[in-house]
Amino acid sequence: MMPETPPPLPRHDWALFLDFDGTLVPLADHPRDTSVSEALRHLVARLAHELDGAVAIISGRPVADLEALLAPLDLPLAGVHGLEWRDTSGGYHSAVAHPERLAACRDALADFVAGHDGLHYEDKHVALALHYRGAPELADECRHFMAEWQQALGDDVETVAGKCVIELRPAGVHKGTAVARMLDDPAFQGRRPVFVGDDVTDEDAFREVNARGGLSVRVGDGETAATYYLESVKKVLTWLERLPSRPT
Repeated sequence: MMPETPPPLPRHDWALFLDFDGTLVPLADHPRDTSVSEALRHLVARLAHELDGAVAIISGRPVADLEALLAPLDLPLAGVHGLEWRDTSGGYHSAVAHPERLAACRDALADFVAGHDGLHYEDKHVALALHYRGAPELADECRHFMAEWQQALGDDVETVAGKCVIELRPAGVHKGTAVARMLDDPAFQGRRPVFVGDDVTDEDAFREVNARGGLSVRVGDGETAATYYLESVKKVLTWLERLPSRPT
């Protein structure tokens, strides 16, 4: 179902988990076209300060991309939908022991993209993403290509579809497991989990926070497990800005 109710005002006892593209910044035709304003950096820094560090970005982007975009902010991050992460101490971790398994598909994907105008791909090291926002008429062909490679690589690899993107990745790890992992960190323990996201890849995180008595917020239209709704990136930022400052 599609929720119609906006979420309650942000509180200081929350553990706040935020998707990035389509939630904090508008979706771009190519990931490299995204930029982060000083206003957004300031907002995220203030949220982290007010919530005593219990703010994390949970994204499909690699951790290295998030670090570059958000610098100099020092936040816990989960990248590639939870396949890699930076913890609250700044340590880097990966859930993928053998990323070289994707090597054969990487070469084939490069050839596939080169033969079709409007497509591009991301090599995330632990996953491969095929983007077709520039050629939506090729959606079925892209899905077929990635499904064939999933079958070739076996059941421990899966395809995950998002907004004009299909990702080939190791199975069993997702944004929900990323949230659960971070909630074990002392900085997040004892707080009410809140997840905000805009895409089908955020649904696992919505279900995770719902099961823990938290709040799930869908950005934009679509069937979802989320219980609250915000219309756009602009509405998300306006809502987050309403977190009051604690008395000094």
